[in-house]
Amino acid sequence: MTMDMIEQAFRKIHRKNFVPEALRSQVEIDAPLPIGFGQTISQPTTVQLMLSWLAAQPGEKVLDIGSGSGWTTALLSQIVGPKGSVFAVERIPELVELGKDNCDREGIQNAKFFQAGKEYGLSKYSPYDRMLVSASAKKLPKELINQLKVGGKLVIPVQNDILEIIKNSEHDHETKTHSGFVFVPLV
Repeated sequence: MTMDMIEQAFRKIHRKNFVPEALRSQVEIDAPLPIGFGQTISQPTTVQLMLSWLAAQPGEKVLDIGSGSGWTTALLSQIVGPKGSVFAVERIPELVELGKDNCDREGIQNAKFFQAGKEYGLSKYSPYDRMLVSASAKKLPKELINQLKVGGKLVIPVQNDILEIIKNSEHDHETKTHSGFVFVPLV
């Protein structure tokens, strides 16, 4: 069921609406594209894989870290549906506004955008059912696991791997590693 929801989200939310106008002719290329400020919009196959590993469900509360131009936020908003919510966090102020504007244009109503602070994540609204990180950390930020509900899942790039982390209890989690990816650094 989750793959169907992801495919529907991809059909409804077009990547071209989240890249600079000058690059719209390149959106069908399965590669990351620059969105300004040294950041990129991830390649579609990577986003699709990460969303499938995240396995967000309708009605869930999701944190989207490194929301960039808002594409993953918009995709997640479609997957969790009107009873779900997406909290988008971005460090670069201009991208916070760009992501918000792009999602507003798409009619997204279940997503809120936040300027990232010094901490990783957005503990003020935690715990979350799911957390998606779209930039690579040098090491796993433990504070993100603390912001997950028990039974929740975090999908995060760490160096050249994507980690799929399930929180089993307040003190225990399991990790599955998917290797061979490249992301912009999590700042």
